[in-house]
Amino acid sequence: MNQSVVNVNQNNISPKITNPRWERWKAFYKQMKKNKMAMVGGYIILFYILVALFGPLFAPHDPLEIDLLNKLQPPSIEHWMGTDDKGRDVLSRVIYGSQLSLTVGVVSVLIGAFFGIMLGLISGYYGKWIDTVIMRIIDILLAFPGLLLALAIVSALGPSLINVMLAVGIFSIPTFARIVRGSTLATKKLEYIDAIRALGASDAKIIFVHILPNILSPIIVQGTLRLATAILTAAGLSFLGMGAQPPSPEWGAMLSSGRNFLWNAPHMATFPGLAIAIIVMGLNLFGDGLRDALDPRMKK
Repeated sequence: MNQSVVNVNQNNISPKITNPRWERWKAFYKQMKKNKMAMVGGYIILFYILVALFGPLFAPHDPLEIDLLNKLQPPSIEHWMGTDDKGRDVLSRVIYGSQLSLTVGVVSVLIGAFFGIMLGLISGYYGKWIDTVIMRIIDILLAFPGLLLALAIVSALGPSLINVMLAVGIFSIPTFARIVRGSTLATKKLEYIDAIRALGASDAKIIFVHILPNILSPIIVQGTLRLATAILTAAGLSFLGMGAQPPSPEWGAMLSSGRNFLWNAPHMATFPGLAIAIIVMGLNLFGDGLRDALDPRMKK
């Protein structure tokens, strides 16, 4: 009797092995799918990434090739987005410009996130006079409007795309620092942190192994939203002549060139402007969806 029961159990019961990490990803994706606008934003971002990676392989023309005989041509079969004042194909320049704009945005956010996370972790974990000094420096940076601070930095360093990345990265530091500091203050008071400290763990291990992984959600959300701000700010600096320099096919610089031909060749400014507006919209939509999916308070 007992033997038959054992056989039945062995034949009919098979333990289900699940991967906790995979289950978390599935739950995250289901939560994101509920937000249709966030999915739209994700598809927009994916499209721009694919264009930046593979678009130059299919660009119809050289973005720097000058053809004065065909300058200011309206959109046509040969030039889908028309040509600019020097006869260069606008579509090809927009495609190549996606590489520059996304690179500037990602590098700027990485710079701001790295230093902001370090300052926020140190300030929130150690507190006391260290927290006071760091937060006063952060308050000074926050006292200046972001674009104005970036403009001042680029003016001091000189106009170039690298200096734009540094400037946008610097003015992104305070936002990350304040978010990380607040999350660190809340996390370090939890009981498991006290237990780990009682076991003799070093401050570095507590900060980077036990605190940082548990506060990544707000950092990821802020990084996505900050990427939109970085792209927009970089385009604004290039529009003012402080960023990418001609003949670089950067969207802000293209807008600056096209503003002089709004009446007789509006396509010169329209298509780069749409490229900026759509990617910024996509990043904001996706960032809002990430916030809703990663915030436990938004889950039922």
